[in-house]
Amino acid sequence: MKHYRVIIAPNAAQDIRKAFEWLRIENPAYALSWRDGLRDAITALETLPFKNPIAPESKEFDVEIRQLLYGRGTPWRIFYYVNDRQVSILHVRHGRQDYWHPTDTDS
Repeated sequence: MKHYRVIIAPNAAQDIRKAFEWLRIENPAYALSWRDGLRDAITALETLPFKNPIAPESKEFDVEIRQLLYGRGTPWRIFYYVNDRQVSILHVRHGRQDYWHPTDTDS
């Protein structure tokens, strides 16, 4: 089985930190399990990055953007692309947020 290197872009890492801090305030009991589960879901992309669908936003980007849905209720959307033997995590946003656009820099 082919293995891919998973890289989390600085903006995506910041998205994860912000989401975790928000969850620690809103639902402290869930925050740690959310973070650990998110890490496991992202790590699983090492072997199966193409199992997730292409994101609706992909047509607005120069590369094929896929999305991994994670979490209970309204899921979080983890946006990434696969290039050669690498998976690049680009952005993480809650499913209730508007679509992601290339011009979005802080959301």
